[in-house]
Amino acid sequence: LSMANSSFVTEFLLLGFSSLGELQLVLFVAFLSLYLIILSGNITIISVIRLDHSLHTPMYFFLGILSTSEIFYTIVILPKMLINLLSVLRTLSFISCATQMFFFLGFAVSNCLLLGVMGYDRYAAICQPLHYALLMSWRVCGQLAAACIVSGFLISLVGTTLVFSLPFCGPNKVNHYFCDISPVIRLACAETYVNELIIFTCGVLVLVVPLIFICISYSFIVHTIMKIPSAEGKRKAFSTCASHLIVVIVHYGCASFVYLRPSSKYTSGKDRLVTVTYTIITPLLNPMVYSLRNKDVQLAIQKVIGKTGFSFKTL
Repeated sequence: LSMANSSFVTEFLLLGFSSLGELQLVLFVAFLSLYLIILSGNITIISVIRLDHSLHTPMYFFLGILSTSEIFYTIVILPKMLINLLSVLRTLSFISCATQMFFFLGFAVSNCLLLGVMGYDRYAAICQPLHYALLMSWRVCGQLAAACIVSGFLISLVGTTLVFSLPFCGPNKVNHYFCDISPVIRLACAETYVNELIIFTCGVLVLVVPLIFICISYSFIVHTIMKIPSAEGKRKAFSTCASHLIVVIVHYGCASFVYLRPSSKYTSGKDRLVTVTYTIITPLLNPMVYSLRNKDVQLAIQKVIGKTGFSFKTL
């Protein structure tokens, strides 16, 4: 990453939840529990998809990639946040702050793009069933997944460089629990309008364009499903999309609230609460809503656990 030579700040102080005093211990227990659930849930999904051949389909391939990305996404933020909840000194070096932002944005953007691709997968499966094998061949799936990840980190590189190429010569208190764009760029001692405009444009491309694509896909999906004569057939078709829609609404809704605004509109308390939603709740929803409520995944878990000699009852 290109850093400005005029930067005098060598470390940042993450204020995090320091204003909550003794409640930080309660937050530590709550966030640690949620973090362990996120890790165990996503690792379970990845393992089951890998071990059960019935789940070797494009839909679950992308779900496995998304779960893997969610694991690294939370690893970038939550361990440091948990340490800071128990620490008096909550500093992060200049390079570490830039590195955290780069990987956080990289995985976050990749997740947005993956959710868009998963919407296209549902469109191809429901609206183009005869051509599904061709449209979503393993080669195409691999290319789409690689494109999401590479694009995610290229956009992240642009955003992180735009922030840390600015001079930081004065205040170093980041009013957040990790190095996010808005609270960090507000500390720069230079005009940030052009940098913010480019970052905002990237945010529109990452959030609005895939969301429009998802909405168009689902308009075709709904139109196709309404033509299904049986109520049971409609229910099954809708059920394959419901979980994806829930994750999309939570993820895009919260991310849009925070990133599709100039940093001057940043409000630490409200934004921190919304950020907790998409850094903790969304990775938690992925295995619980998208997968563990899915009968195919439940049956796969039952078979995998059955091979170990334990009994398992499908919910």
